Amino acid sequence: MNLILPAKTTKYLLKGLFCLLFLGGYQVFGQKLNQTAPRQRVNLDKNWKFHLGNSADPAQDFNYGIANLFAKTKKTSQTPIDESFNDTGWKTVQLPHDWAVHLPITFSQNEDQLSHGYRPVGGLYPQNSIGWYRKKFLVPAKDSGQQFSLTFDGIYRDSKVWINGIYLGSNFSGYLGQSYDITDFLYFNKANTITVRVDATQFEGWFYEGAGINRHVWLNKTQNIHVDPQNYYAHAKVEKTSSLISLEVPVLNGGNKVKTGIRIISELRTRDGKVVARSHPAEIDTLPAKTVHQVKQQLEISHPKLWDLDHPYLYRIVTRVMVNGKLVDQYFIRFGVRDIHITADRGVLLNGKPVKIKGTNIHQDHAGVGTALPDALQYYRIQLLKAVGSNAIRTSHGAPAPEFLDACDSLGMLIVDEQRLLNSGLEYKGQFERLIKRDRNHPSIFLWSIGNEEGDIQKSSIGKRVAQDLLAVQNKLDPYRIATYAADLGNVYHGVNEVMAVRGFNYRVDYVHAYHKAHPEQAVLGTEMGSTVMTRGIYNTDSVRGYVIDQDSVYPWWAGTAEHWWQLCADEPWMMGGFVWTGFDYRGEPTPFKWPNVNSHFGMMDLCGFPKNVYYYYKSVWSDAPVLHIGQQWNRKGQEGKLVNVWVYGNAPEVELLLNGKSLGRKLMPKYGHLEWNVPYAAGILKAVGYLGQQKITDSIVTTGPATKIGIQSNVDHLNANGKDIAVINLTALDISGRAVPDANDRLLFSLAGDGRILGFGNGDPSDHDPETSVNNKGSRRLFNGHAQIILQAGNSASSLELKITLNGHTQLYRIPQID
Repeated sequence: MNLILPAKTTKYLLKGLFCLLFLGGYQVFGQKLNQTAPRQRVNLDKNWKFHLGNSADPAQDFNYGIANLFAKTKKTSQTPIDESFNDTGWKTVQLPHDWAVHLPITFSQNEDQLSHGYRPVGGLYPQNSIGWYRKKFLVPAKDSGQQFSLTFDGIYRDSKVWINGIYLGSNFSGYLGQSYDITDFLYFNKANTITVRVDATQFEGWFYEGAGINRHVWLNKTQNIHVDPQNYYAHAKVEKTSSLISLEVPVLNGGNKVKTGIRIISELRTRDGKVVARSHPAEIDTLPAKTVHQVKQQLEISHPKLWDLDHPYLYRIVTRVMVNGKLVDQYFIRFGVRDIHITADRGVLLNGKPVKIKGTNIHQDHAGVGTALPDALQYYRIQLLKAVGSNAIRTSHGAPAPEFLDACDSLGMLIVDEQRLLNSGLEYKGQFERLIKRDRNHPSIFLWSIGNEEGDIQKSSIGKRVAQDLLAVQNKLDPYRIATYAADLGNVYHGVNEVMAVRGFNYRVDYVHAYHKAHPEQAVLGTEMGSTVMTRGIYNTDSVRGYVIDQDSVYPWWAGTAEHWWQLCADEPWMMGGFVWTGFDYRGEPTPFKWPNVNSHFGMMDLCGFPKNVYYYYKSVWSDAPVLHIGQQWNRKGQEGKLVNVWVYGNAPEVELLLNGKSLGRKLMPKYGHLEWNVPYAAGILKAVGYLGQQKITDSIVTTGPATKIGIQSNVDHLNANGKDIAVINLTALDISGRAVPDANDRLLFSLAGDGRILGFGNGDPSDHDPETSVNNKGSRRLFNGHAQIILQAGNSASSLELKITLNGHTQLYRIPQID
C-alpha cells in the first residue's frame, strides 16, 4: 500500500503561515519582536505552568470552591489566582495542550466514557477533570496608555480567566474562543500573571473532545483608535471582468478622550504587496471615548484572480487608520475573491461553474496529539483529503480552529461551518453570532450549518422557531451566504426543514429523491453519507479485538456503503453532493464494537491518516488521476488453495487480474462500483492490470517475508527552528527485499536527540491502549498492519534532530535538519 503524503510545497505554505503568526510585538520572556508596528499580536503559547485540580475535592483543587474568590476584586485567597502563588513544582507545557491524551485508557461501563474513547476525564474522574494554567509576561512601560486584549482561540471546556488576580470572565464553549480586554489591569513595571481554570467535567459531544487550552493564545496591542477585528466584514460581488469588494470597517476609540481628525483608507494588495485597488478615504470628524464608528468602503478591481479549488488565490485587504496624519493602526485580512451561488436545480456554482461536493466530515483529533493540533498538522490532514479528490469539509460538530480555516483558504477546500447546537437561547445564539463574525471573511466557507441531529425538536414547531431565529442572525451578519441543518430524517418536511434553504440529509439516502420531488424549491445536500465501518488492513472481522473487515460492506443500521450513496447522487445535477462520515477515524464512538475499541472505524483513513481500501474507491470516483487498487493482502501462509475474496477499485473501464502471471480473467468495471474475484490462494504476486484505451495501469500485492527494517518517510525535508513546526514521520515495515509487509505488528522503540521533541505517535489500531506520548523523548509503539507514525516538533536552534528507531534489535537513524 502506498502512503499518501503531502507535496513538498507544504514547507513554503508554512513559511507564509508562520509569518502571519508573528506580526509584531514586544518582549515576552525573551521573544524579541517589532516594537514599531501600530498593531501587534504576540503568540503566548510557550512555557505555561500546568497542574491538575479536582472537581470533587476543594483541598486538591487549590482551595477553589472554599475560598470566596468573588467577594471582592483581587480576592485570591492563596489560590493559583494569586500573583505570588508558587508554581515552580508545576509541569511546564507548550500550547496547544490536551491533557486528556496523556491519561491512560481506562475501562468504564459508562456510555459517555466509551464515546469519548475511555479517557478518564469527566464527572466520573474528578481528579482528572480540572486543569490549572498559569503564564507570566512583561509589557514595557512605554506601552502604557494603549489597548490590550487576550484572545484564547479555544479551551475545552468551561473556563475562567484571571489576570493579576482580577477576574476577566468565563467561556462556556469548548469549541469557540473568547477575547478579554485587559487594558485596565496590566502592570508596566513587573510581570503580569494569567491564570486559567479549565473544567472538563461536563462533556459537550459524544466523541473525544480532549481537555485543556487546546488552541493558541494571543496578546494583542493596539493604539486607542483602532479597527475592531470582531466586526470587520468584507464581501466581494463578482462580475464578468471586475469585482466590487464592500467593506464594513468598525473603528473603535478605546481610550478615555474624544478623538478628532480620523482618516481610514483600505487597499487590496496582491501576494507580493502590489496595491491593485484603493478605497476613497473615509473621514471621522469626532469619535467619542469608548464608542465605535462603522465605516463603509469599497474596493474595485478589474480582472481579479478568482479563488477556486485548484487555484486558491488570496489577496490582502489592508485597512490603515490615521489620526491627524499619523498612522495609528494597520489591520489586514487574507481575502479570496470568488462567487458562490447555491441553487435547487444545479447545486453549488463556484465562479459560475457547477461543483459537486465531494466532502468529508472530520473531528479535530489526530493520533498522538489529541485535539491539540499544531498548525502544520492542519495543513497535512487537508492535503491528505485533497489527494483523494475531496473538495469540501463539514466541521462536525462545532467551531473549528482558526488556523484550520486558514489552511482551507490556502489549499482550496470548501467548508460548511457548523454551530454547536440548534438553540436560540442567550448562550448559543451568542455563540452563533461569534462564530459568524469570526469566520465570515474566509473564502473557503460556502455554507453555515445551524445544528446537527437534534432528536424530536427538529420535527417540531419549536425547532422551526429556533431555526428561524438562528437564520435571522445569520442573514443579518452574513446575508451573502445561506445555511443548512444536518437532519437525520427521511422524507420529513415539518419542523426545521420547512425553513431551510438547503435540506441536509444525514443518511436516509433512499429518501432523497422522493424529498426532492416533493420539495423541488430546496437545494439538497448529503451532510452525512456513507458510514461504512472498516479497520485498516483487516480481512477477517475479529469481535474479540474489535476489528472490522477493510471493505465497503459493513455499516450500522442507519447508514450505508460508499458506493450506494455516491451512485444515487453522482449524476443528479440537483444533488449538491455530500460529506462522507468520516475523512479520518477519531477517538470515541467505537461502532460496532465497544471495549477494547477506543476509537471509531468510520474513516476513509485511520487516526494517523493511513488510507483504508475505501479511500481508493473515493479516489477512483472523485479524482481525475488514474486509479487501480487491490483491496487485499497476500501473506496467508497455511491457507493455500482456500478462496480469497479480492476487491479491486479503479477507474479503468476494464481490469484483468493475474496470479503469478496467469490470468484470472478480464472484467468490466461497473460505473461507480468495484470488481470482485474469488482467488485460490497461492504465495507469490497478485497483479491487476487496468486498460484505459491504449494506456495500462497496474497494482500488485505480494507475499513477503517478515519485517527486518523500517521505511521512513517525512512530509518535509527540514523543520523551521521556531518551536512550532512539525514533521510527520510515517513508518512502513519492510522485508529483507525492501517490500512492504502488510501484516507486520512488531514493536518499535524510538528516541529523539537534539533540540526538538516527540510530540506524539500512533499506528491506527483502534484497540491499542499503549501511551501516545513520549517520556523524555523516548517512546514505544507497535506497528499496526505494517504502519506507524511519529510526529516531531521543532526546537528553536538551527541544528539537526536525530530519530533513532529500533525494530527487533536492529536500529536505524533518521536525521532531519532545522533551519532558521
